[in-house]
Amino acid sequence: MSDSHDKANKIVQDLMLANDHFSNWMGIQIIELSPGFCTLKATVKQDMVNGFGICHGGITYSIADSALAFASNSHGIKSVSVETSISHIKSEMLGDEITAIAKEKGLNTKLGFYEVELFNQHKTLIATFKGTVYRTSKEWEL
Repeated sequence: MSDSHDKANKIVQDLMLANDHFSNWMGIQIIELSPGFCTLKATVKQDMVNGFGICHGGITYSIADSALAFASNSHGIKSVSVETSISHIKSEMLGDEITAIAKEKGLNTKLGFYEVELFNQHKTLIATFKGTVYRTSKEWEL
């Protein structure tokens, strides 16, 4: 594994996820990570289901937002979202497993542009998410 992969993993696992109580409550597991890229998974729990008996839209949004955060910060520069949007395609139910794949689409010194696709355990696309992040001048300290 390259130094950039090792640095990305250390930033996200040790500095971000270790202190991200919300992502941990959601049960997020990072599957793959490299600079500008993140795949993660989470399972729909009872307290994530809304009054219709389906996964609350805020949960799928939050899973995508975590994938965005991890992918955008994996370069070693502290980055925060400035604009995001989601389109829900298919409902999820209790026990379903959601996989989010965040991919960097563009990057400059101040902004990063990302797309996140969310799939269920049957590899069916359930949502698409887009996000823009502001890249601060602060580096993550390892």
